[in-house]
Amino acid sequence: MKKIRLKVFYFRKHIVNLCIAGIICVLGVVALWGGVTAITTSTVAGVYYNGDTSSNNLSLMINVYWGTEYLDDMLEIMEEKNVKTTFFVGGTWAVLNEDMLQKIYDAGHEIANHGYNHKDHNKLSEEDNMTEISNTHTIVKELLGVEMNLFAPPSGAYNKITVSSASNLGYKTIMWTRDTIDWRDKDADLIYQRAIKNAKGGDLILMHPTEKTLEALPKIIDYFQSNGFNLTTVTQTLGNVVA
Repeated sequence: MKKIRLKVFYFRKHIVNLCIAGIICVLGVVALWGGVTAITTSTVAGVYYNGDTSSNNLSLMINVYWGTEYLDDMLEIMEEKNVKTTFFVGGTWAVLNEDMLQKIYDAGHEIANHGYNHKDHNKLSEEDNMTEISNTHTIVKELLGVEMNLFAPPSGAYNKITVSSASNLGYKTIMWTRDTIDWRDKDADLIYQRAIKNAKGGDLILMHPTEKTLEALPKIIDYFQSNGFNLTTVTQTLGNVVA
């Protein structure tokens, strides 16, 4: 009888150990899955995907490395409709387009940093991240006398090294709430729909100087203004938000 009890005891102990091991494995998988999810879907501290959502401000942030031929008309439309925004300029573009850079700035728009060579900053070392950002900063400061403090990573490619490098140079890293993908999809109606979809205060809407963006721009501005939004610079849209 005693032997039977011992066998039952050891059997139960074995089952309990297996259950504990199973629970540990499950928790491990959940933790691992949660970690992967956090890395791929969550934002990194110091990165801004939107501004103050309690305000009626939003921004049409325009990234510029090409499309210079469309900028005059875009500036004219913004002037007619009393809109100010932020142009994130590439260093190589600024060097070759000093007059246009000056014209954007003189029109009252905010100038911000888009790196020097349009590289994927998540693939760069800390030194190279800082070089890309600081070289553009130096050029714009020499041309305009402006101390920029907003950095939009080319292609939206960044990691913690990028963010810390930007921060060490006095920059906030700016992403977007919505991307019009105007560089790829040459369709003014599609660009318009992507720009206005689920619009809310604090939105940062990514655009580029393209033919179809220019075509869609008046309609986009009219929609926002008729719905009570204030189109303004990224700095003003950020307000006091902390990433």
